[in-house]
Amino acid sequence: MTHHFKLLIGFTLLTCCSFLGLTSRASTKNLSDALQIESGLISGTKDSKSEVVSFKGIPFAAPPVGDLRWKAPQSAKSWNGVKECKTFSASAMQGTPAPFSMWTAEFIAPAEPLSEDCLYLNVWSAAKSSSEKRPVIVFIHGGAFTSGSGSVPVYDGTAMAQKGIVFVTINYRVGIFGFFSHPELSKESASKTSGNYGLLDQIEALKWVKKNIAAFGGDPNRVAIAGQSAGAFSVNYLVASPLAKGLFQRAIAESGGSILPTNPLAGTQNLKDAEQRGIEFAHSLKAVSIADLRSKSAQELMAVRTMTSPIVDGYVIPEPVYKIFFAGKQNDVPVLMGWNANEGNFGGQLLNAEKFKQQAKEKYGEKADEFLKLFPSETDAEAEQSQLTLSGLQTFGVQAYAWMNLQNKTGKSSVFMYHFERAVPYREDQKPFGAFHTGEVPYAYNNLHMSNRPWQQTDYQLAETMSAYWANFAANGNPNGTGLPKWTACSTKNPIVMTLGEKVEISDFQNKKGLEFLEQFYLSKIK
Repeated sequence: MTHHFKLLIGFTLLTCCSFLGLTSRASTKNLSDALQIESGLISGTKDSKSEVVSFKGIPFAAPPVGDLRWKAPQSAKSWNGVKECKTFSASAMQGTPAPFSMWTAEFIAPAEPLSEDCLYLNVWSAAKSSSEKRPVIVFIHGGAFTSGSGSVPVYDGTAMAQKGIVFVTINYRVGIFGFFSHPELSKESASKTSGNYGLLDQIEALKWVKKNIAAFGGDPNRVAIAGQSAGAFSVNYLVASPLAKGLFQRAIAESGGSILPTNPLAGTQNLKDAEQRGIEFAHSLKAVSIADLRSKSAQELMAVRTMTSPIVDGYVIPEPVYKIFFAGKQNDVPVLMGWNANEGNFGGQLLNAEKFKQQAKEKYGEKADEFLKLFPSETDAEAEQSQLTLSGLQTFGVQAYAWMNLQNKTGKSSVFMYHFERAVPYREDQKPFGAFHTGEVPYAYNNLHMSNRPWQQTDYQLAETMSAYWANFAANGNPNGTGLPKWTACSTKNPIVMTLGEKVEISDFQNKKGLEFLEQFYLSKIK
């Protein structure tokens, strides 16, 4: 707690008064007047209705451009005068964001600006003094590690700030700029590794929060990291990473985890293989050195398709995440996590019953019959439903299930599990997607007002309940609070979840046998 509110009013005794808890005209002024952080003075914007002050586009690292492309984030430079932080920065370089499928505009990053100069964060606070020590949530956006932004509308922090949280959203490098390995990059780095630049950006943002969040009335010792989809995969990586030790005290993972090798987002590749892929990428662009690649435009780099996601680099992620947890080496913090009822509803091509059975035999071998009992396919309709269920469980559900089991085995902190089941309302010009992937976000952060949908009283009540749970968890490492249905911790011996839907109540796991089957199958793939 080294920083205090320092407003530009010429009173040199302000810091002392604030430290002593004394009331003065200076200490109760609008935060947007001027605020001292490590790099200099900043100003924000006060919302007249909510009394929340937002600071948008605060640099937490130097622009990763030119020679800093594909390097660990460097410290942000200081500035003179007051830096206006009233508009969002550019989002990370990516394909032009646009609504698609179930994801309407409020779930998508702004179409512009996009830039490699993207390492900025945003803070919302209703605190009046730095001595308040409010709990903090640092939200990490999703987007499959190839897209997304901290300025997505449903991530707005105003409502959570009204609940007493200092809310932070961050940008990090994605795609080829955030996850690119090459032997030359590894050689030039102090850690002798390359590839996990996006995760290093997240860690750098958390270091910034540790140093600066007290200025906004936040408690640097009560920080919850939260994320959805790739953001939840990131949360799992951060809980596993020794580089993030001490930077947060709780973790919230919505639809994602990196315990099992179910897909490329879950760190299935090692540094050597990723470097080889980097060599092939360079050859495809006729580049003979990293200098050549750094001289190319962002558009030239993005024109070549290649896998870009976190890897087991021996540094940020020393070992596969499962092995880190199995050895009890994770950052042992309370976890709130879960997934949605219709996660698998991505609109992709579904197999008929015959092809689904054939695929099951090829993938699961002698266990195919057991698999098909859990995910039946006697008819095409039955096979389609099994595939939708399987997609959600395999990508998101089993990650949370395995994470819960490991944390209970080797950790001491509690795990609180949820299953989001509310079918998100849709307009006449939209299609019904049920409790779709990302559908819980506007509820969890009380941002239904950001969506033009026919919300019902049930939705508003659920949003109030969920955001209260999330706020309580950030504050105490436990979601429970006055007036809320009791949320019991989940364990291997007591595998229960909080159902979040028209009813909010504790229930047994759905598809528990399917989760157990998938967990054991993917555990067998870990070397």
